[in-house]
Amino acid sequence: MSRIICLANSWKRGERCIAGINPLKGNWIRPVSDLPDGQIPKEMRLINRMEPALLDVLEIPLAKTGPDFGFESENISVLPGNWQKVGKVPPAYLLQYCSREKYILHNDLRYVTVSYMQSLPAVDRVTLQLVKAVKFTVRRVSQRFEGGNKWEGFIATPQGQTLTATITDPVFIRKLELNYRPQKVCLVSVSLSMPWRPDDWEEEGDPCWKLIAGVVELPEDVTVDS
Repeated sequence: MSRIICLANSWKRGERCIAGINPLKGNWIRPVSDLPDGQIPKEMRLINRMEPALLDVLEIPLAKTGPDFGFESENISVLPGNWQKVGKVPPAYLLQYCSREKYILHNDLRYVTVSYMQSLPAVDRVTLQLVKAVKFTVRRVSQRFEGGNKWEGFIATPQGQTLTATITDPVFIRKLELNYRPQKVCLVSVSLSMPWRPDDWEEEGDPCWKLIAGVVELPEDVTVDS
């Protein structure tokens, strides 16, 4: 069994993408199934008929390696067996895992191309990052295929990094649909999508889009350094 702090349970091709940080090593892990894009079906991920929630500490039967789909470094194959929830961490516990990289996932664009990712050493093909957002605003964009609305978020970090990206966190979107708006500092899990070319795509390469895959708000009494 491998242990992760769940930081993303987001939409992926009609199922879910689950990802989190191993609290012992501090590295990201994305459990993947044998489905074409590795998405995690309901019968695999539910724990006592409940969805894994952000901040849950999960124990998952995982292999040593997994398919990287040509550009992802964090993927580990799921083995047969039941998932377990063994605890929960407070939001402030995540501050130690926030990224201090120059960019939010490799560049200042909304996407990263597969060819760029493949130009990097395998260990540097990072597709998940935890980002501290001192400013976080949202807007409704359109209706999405799973039902409800499609939402975008704009985040700004203490270092002046910014990103506008589609939100794929279903729990957070349900709150937005009920007119909730984030007011506090948020810890945002940013993930790269599988490659997808919009109809109007005119650039070179196959883009993987940056997604807001999980949102955790910090309590007001937590001191946040830059």
